[in-house]
Amino acid sequence: MGRILLTFTLVVVVMAVGISMAEPVNQSASGGLFWSTANGNGHLARNAETDESLNDHDELDGGFPSLDGMLQWAIGHSDPAKLEIKAHDVQQLSADELQKRQMEIKELVEKLEMPSDAKLMRIAIDDLNNSSLSLEDHLRALEELLILVEAIDNANDLHKLGGLASVIRELSNSDPGIRVACAWIVGKASQNNPVVQKQVLELGALPQLMTIVKSSVLEEEAIKALYAVSAIIRNNLNGLKMFYSQGGDQMLQGILSNATADVRLRRRSVSLVADLAEYQLEYSSKLEVPFFSNCALVRQLIDLTASGDLDLHEKVLLAVKNLLMLKSTEFLVVDGFCGLHGALEKMRQQLQESILEGNQREYATDVEDLCKEVDFIYLEKLKKISQVPT
Repeated sequence: MGRILLTFTLVVVVMAVGISMAEPVNQSASGGLFWSTANGNGHLARNAETDESLNDHDELDGGFPSLDGMLQWAIGHSDPAKLEIKAHDVQQLSADELQKRQMEIKELVEKLEMPSDAKLMRIAIDDLNNSSLSLEDHLRALEELLILVEAIDNANDLHKLGGLASVIRELSNSDPGIRVACAWIVGKASQNNPVVQKQVLELGALPQLMTIVKSSVLEEEAIKALYAVSAIIRNNLNGLKMFYSQGGDQMLQGILSNATADVRLRRRSVSLVADLAEYQLEYSSKLEVPFFSNCALVRQLIDLTASGDLDLHEKVLLAVKNLLMLKSTEFLVVDGFCGLHGALEKMRQQLQESILEGNQREYATDVEDLCKEVDFIYLEKLKKISQVPT
């Protein structure tokens, strides 16, 4: 029975491949990506129409994690009527005929040559470096790289293949779409990856990205550039030193004080402040940063508590919580921490209204609990400092 199932599966796969070779685009088992035998050019292809028939666990290089995964993909790409006929034919085969058929199908499947991630990356990088290709082709190449660098091994290989330098070069491209995609790739590849962080810093991308954040008139470009900046310097001492030397603290204060800034940009800025303060807590002996004891910064954060955005509220509270834990902010605590207690009381009133009205009740309750926690930390620290003899 197992042999019949295997043969049937392989027959279905071959039928599906035959159909796909007649189509301009194939789709993957991971929600839209698959090695397209019809393309012939080594590109990842997209098709959203049949995403539901695909297995989310299949590999990006076109492989299948199991026989079941292969069968599901093949059934989704085959003609039901023909499948029924083939199933009947397979059941009528003798043991010798089954073995012979399996060998024939195995040889055919082996000839399909599914490419590795490294090969797909090389193709995308070559396309990006090919000046004769269209803007659309360059954007497609960047989209493929964005997907591929999600895997840490691929992110580490990006520089080895020459792709990281090419992506950073395109941060100066005249097309905003190209710049956005490149900033996104740099950020994704650098996320929690010290190897890539070091490479990006050595290639000089951090000052360039910070300039984009400060000068871009396009919200999406500034957001993706700040995302990349955050990923590059996260838990990276050399990155942090460069960030501060390039005026990163002033850049953040500029965003926080800008009432017209996109809320997504402000959220990311506040999250970065929280990350920077957290790093200072863990490695205070390695980096002296007067930035955190700046009342102007604290005031800007507290002013954001008047916002009606719950996500922004939560990020502000996390940032203030980390700042309160720093020894360098003790004198601010003595002076009222720039009006923190009163601002937290107003925020709690807003949150309670949201809870009563049923607007994101569960989330609002969680944020209110965080608000109480921050207020408690502040009052306890104020009490402790007040008890210290002068």
